[in-house]
Amino acid sequence: MIDTRKAMNNTKTWVHWSEDEIKLLKKLFRKGKARYIATRIGRPLTAVRQMAYNMGIKTRESRKWSADEIAKLKKLYLKKPTKDLADLFGRHPNNVAAKAIQLGLRKNQKYPNWSVQEESLLRELYPTNNVKDISKRIGRSAAAVFARASLLRVSKSPAVWSKKELNLLRKLYPTNTAEEIAEQIGRTVGSVRIRVVKLGLKKRKYRPYLA
Repeated sequence: MIDTRKAMNNTKTWVHWSEDEIKLLKKLFRKGKARYIATRIGRPLTAVRQMAYNMGIKTRESRKWSADEIAKLKKLYLKKPTKDLADLFGRHPNNVAAKAIQLGLRKNQKYPNWSVQEESLLRELYPTNNVKDISKRIGRSAAAVFARASLLRVSKSPAVWSKKELNLLRKLYPTNTAEEIAEQIGRTVGSVRIRVVKLGLKKRKYRPYLA
């Protein structure tokens, strides 16, 4: 049976996690700070995510934005990098960027407001196409596409997954959380989990530690 307190380091060998590392993981992983943890303790990001998965620790990416968070975002968005704000709120940078777009916040004015033609194309493409493909077609970021679709209440067709989406899901699932995958593919967390079950995907397993 795999010891959930052991994980692989950069040399692909098993290294026991210390109590301090476990405490840091429990304290910060739920806040979306996997990368910070990896840098802090000197382990691969995949090892951090695998350990969190083994211990049943999940991020809180899907939680609603509170009124206080929204007020802070409006105040700080133009002053701080999105990555710093993600650390402040304990969210993924894409989640912060998408919320900012929903609120009409912009760090620069490179992109104008959405036109009628853009929204019409979004409504047509969004149900059955990958968000990244739509962003290239329309000429806006994936976060902008995701946020606009949410604002317009345009949703994915639950029964239709493109080949690109399925391939991306298979590629991401072994080392990413359902929340992270949903962000990248542009589907709900529930939709991702249902598709994972249907495809019979499994998290990557490592060899047991040998003394």
